[in-house]
Amino acid sequence: MGSTKTELYFVFMNYDPEYQRLRADRKHDELLASTLQAGSYKKTLSLVIVDGFAVEITEAQANELRSANEVRVVEKNQVLA
Repeated sequence: MGSTKTELYFVFMNYDPEYQRLRADRKHDELLASTLQAGSYKKTLSLVIVDGFAVEITEAQANELRSANEVRVVEKNQVLA
């Protein structure tokens, strides 16, 4: 079984020709609600210009998001020294 430790991940969506910045936040929330269990994640930031968001999740949840059709990339936040 995977770790239950949550970390910050950045999720970027696939290209959407009908992308509307004003609806991006809702689209991101719908993706999280349809992919992950309610209450198991914390979305911390929407990045509407690049159609992405930041979310606190486990590694297993990051892998679930990676398999979603709408998702281009999921990357764990890294602190640069």
